[in-house]
Amino acid sequence: MALVVQKYGGSSVADAKSVKRVAKRIAEAKRAGNDVVVVVSAMGDTTDDLLDLAAQISPLPPKREMDILLTAGERISMALLAMATNNLGIKAKSFTGPQAGVLTDAAYGKARIVDVVPHRIRTTIEKGQVAIVAGFQGVNRKEDDVTTLGRGGSDTTAVALAAGLGADVCEIFTDVDGVFTADPRIVPTARKIHRVTYEEMLELAASGAKVLALRAVEYARRYGVPLHVRSSFSGAPGTLVSGTYGDLIDPNAPDGDKEEDVMEDPLISGVAHDRSEAKITVTGVPDKPGMAARIFEVVAASGANIDMIVQNVSAASTGRTDISFTLPEGSGPSALAALRDVKDEVGYENLEFDDQIGKLSLVGAGMKSHPGVSARLFGAVRDAGINIEMISTSEIRISIVTRADSLDDAVRAVHTAFGLDSADGEAVVYAGTGR
Repeated sequence: MALVVQKYGGSSVADAKSVKRVAKRIAEAKRAGNDVVVVVSAMGDTTDDLLDLAAQISPLPPKREMDILLTAGERISMALLAMATNNLGIKAKSFTGPQAGVLTDAAYGKARIVDVVPHRIRTTIEKGQVAIVAGFQGVNRKEDDVTTLGRGGSDTTAVALAAGLGADVCEIFTDVDGVFTADPRIVPTARKIHRVTYEEMLELAASGAKVLALRAVEYARRYGVPLHVRSSFSGAPGTLVSGTYGDLIDPNAPDGDKEEDVMEDPLISGVAHDRSEAKITVTGVPDKPGMAARIFEVVAASGANIDMIVQNVSAASTGRTDISFTLPEGSGPSALAALRDVKDEVGYENLEFDDQIGKLSLVGAGMKSHPGVSARLFGAVRDAGINIEMISTSEIRISIVTRADSLDDAVRAVHTAFGLDSADGEAVVYAGTGR
C-alpha cells in the first residue's frame, strides 16, 4: 500500500462536472489500495474574482483581511470535492490548511511554511478515509492568523504535506500531460519530457515555466519528494521530477569520464520564457569602489528580487558606467523610488525603466559537458532576426533578454534549433491555461 498525495489545480476543479471527474480519479486511487491525501486549489478563476471584489471595496485592503478572504476559494473547492468523493462510496473529510497542520510565518500574502504537523491528516488516513486539504493556506502559529502562501501555494502545500507524511509520491495534476520542452501554447510541437531532475526543474520554474511552482520544487528537492506531473483530463503517464544530475552519471565510470557518461540523457531539457520582468538601467554611475554595492543594497531594501545584471565597461573619458538589471515588473516602482532617494549619494545621472522585455532560458543538465550550446542558441536567435539585450548563465542554464514582442518567435526558433520539436503531433492544453 502506497501513500499518495494528489494536488489538483483550479482548472481541474473549475466546475461541478470537473469536481465529479476529479472525485472519480481519487476513488480509483483509493480502490487500488492506496492511502490518499488530496490538496485542492480554488475553482477556476475564484481567486481572481475575489481579488477583483476586494479592489471594488477598498483601494488598499489590509493584508490580513485579504488572506482571510482569499482562503475562502480553497475552502469551497475542498468541501465540494469531499462531497463528490463521499457520493462515490469513498469516505472523505475536508480540512483547511490550519486544520491540516500547515504552520507558516507571519508574511501575509506570501507566507513561508515553517513546519507541518499533520496529526488530523494521519488520523484520517488511519481510519481508511481520504483527507482533502485546502491548498495555498496555513496558519501563523504566533498570531493564530490564517495566511496564504502566494503564487503556486497549492503546489507547495502538497509537497510539504507529502514530506511531512512521508508519502511515496506527490502527484501534481494539471491541465497538460506533463512537463514539456516549451509552453505548448507558444510551441504546439513541444515534446513531453518523461523525466527531469530537480535541478533542471528548478531552473525551468525559475525561468518562467508555470507547470510547477518554484517553491514546491525547492521543497521537493530538500526533502527528496518525487513529483509526478500529470493531467487530470487524461490517463497519460506524465513527467517524473526526481533525482539529481549526479544520479544520471554512471558511478562505475572512471573519474575523468563521469561527466561525459550521462546515460542517454538529453542535452537540453527545455526552453522556458518569462514576460513578467522589467529592466532598470542606472546610467552614468561613477566607476568607484562601492557604488554598485550601494545601488543593490537600496534595491534589496525596497523588497525587489534581482535576476540578471550587466555592467558596461566605463568610459575612460568620463569615468562613468551604466548598470542594468532585471526584476519582477511589479517591483519596479518601489525600486525606482528607492533609487531616486539616493541619487545625490550615488551620483548617477539618470534612471531608465523598460517593461517591454522578455526572458528566454535554455535549460539542460547535458549542456555542462557539451561545447557549442551557446553558439547554437545565439545563432538561432540571430537567424530569427532577434536582438539580444542581456545574457546570464548557470551551470545548466543560459538566459537571454529580448524585446517582449520578439519573445515567442525566439522561443520557437531556439526550440527548433535544438531538435526539441515533436514528430507526434501537437501537444494538448486541455483547459487552456497550461497550469
